[in-house]
Amino acid sequence: MAENQAALDRRIAVHRDDNGVVTVTIDRPEKKNALTFDMWRALAEAILAYGGDTATRAIVLRGAGRDFSAGADIGEFSELRGDAATARRYEAANSAAFAAIRNAHVPTIAAISGICFGGGLGIAAACDIRIATEDALFCVPAARLGLAYPVDAMQDIVHSAGIQMACYLAYSTDRLGAVDAKRAGFLLETVGDLAQLEARAAEIAGNIARNAPLSVRASKAAIRAVLSREPADVEQALELGNLTFGSDDYREGREAFRQKRPPRFEGR
Repeated sequence: MAENQAALDRRIAVHRDDNGVVTVTIDRPEKKNALTFDMWRALAEAILAYGGDTATRAIVLRGAGRDFSAGADIGEFSELRGDAATARRYEAANSAAFAAIRNAHVPTIAAISGICFGGGLGIAAACDIRIATEDALFCVPAARLGLAYPVDAMQDIVHSAGIQMACYLAYSTDRLGAVDAKRAGFLLETVGDLAQLEARAAEIAGNIARNAPLSVRASKAAIRAVLSREPADVEQALELGNLTFGSDDYREGREAFRQKRPPRFEGR
């Protein structure tokens, strides 16, 4: 698949390497990667396009430059989020992006540096795995703006950081450092600087990409079923798990183990 030009034109840059690792970059560093309404829609489109492509094995989300994302561009709010009707439309675009990340068939990794506020934190919370530089800062400033945070995004924060931390972030609007975010379980790990962040994100994504895609997808579905407890999610997880038993990849995994060589998985 060629790069999504429409998304690229709207400050969402997408690149997939030869191993199937897709990097999605929020590319507006002059505004701390704050997302415009069009950028929210472009982000959802890019994740849907690449997350549903069988050639994709993992997705890394990052911000261009120093910051991950300052969230939604407040400069648009008077015009595009000025009353209940426009606010609902704007929130729908936010939720579509969060849902695309949350529901992607492949694992998603947030590589976070600098500011990760508001909708930016929502993007990170929707990912499966989060790593950050030691100077990263996290904040949910909705109450300082007089807004409510979307329910689905709050669900992601509760799942990723825990109930008490979600309450603290939402009620206080205080900034949380990377050390405390890791202690809360929101971050898998922290690294020293941007270069280390990029290297570690690439390492994690590369490790995932080398594994059997059907197995990884089944594991993601199983984790989702545990969190949601929805019968439909449980059923899907069972179906995806069953697909692995008769797959070529399962046969390849057994043969590679027998021959003491690295497996070559095709995703079928």
